[in-house]
Amino acid sequence: MQNTIRIIGIDPGLRRTGWGIIDTLGNSLRFVASGTVTSDGDMDLASRLCQLHDGLSDVIHTHKPDEAAVEQTFVNKDAVATLKLGQARGIAMLVPARAGLQVAEYAPNAVKKAVIGVGHGEKRQIHMMLKILMPKAEFKGDDAADALAIAICHAHNRGGARMRMAALAG
Repeated sequence: MQNTIRIIGIDPGLRRTGWGIIDTLGNSLRFVASGTVTSDGDMDLASRLCQLHDGLSDVIHTHKPDEAAVEQTFVNKDAVATLKLGQARGIAMLVPARAGLQVAEYAPNAVKKAVIGVGHGEKRQIHMMLKILMPKAEFKGDDAADALAIAICHAHNRGGARMRMAALAG
């Protein structure tokens, strides 16, 4: 007998961190919620990271996911921007880990391949496939859509991701 698993996908960003929550039972996916946690660009970095932390903590407390997935960051040409994105990604991994969730990581190409069938694609293709896979899905903006795609990627790969995490831990 299978149980429904609630997954939060997180698309880290310092300005906007997208989140998307789905329920999965076997091969079926059901949209739960999505949104974006934002930080105030006029504030110092530490305060912005606190805003992201507090916002994601609220989402996890409200929706009570069972597992989490975070998109891996790609290296940017701007080293300062890459470092700041890495710090936001640290928050995106820390919050679910502190809530006791296993946190899987997926490369952007793996996320696109899981949702649109190829490792390279446009945002509009992701939006279109999200509506096909989950007709009731609601998302405002690319960050929330990307987060839902990350959750779907994890739903498709979670058995293998769990085995890889267990192998690394033990």
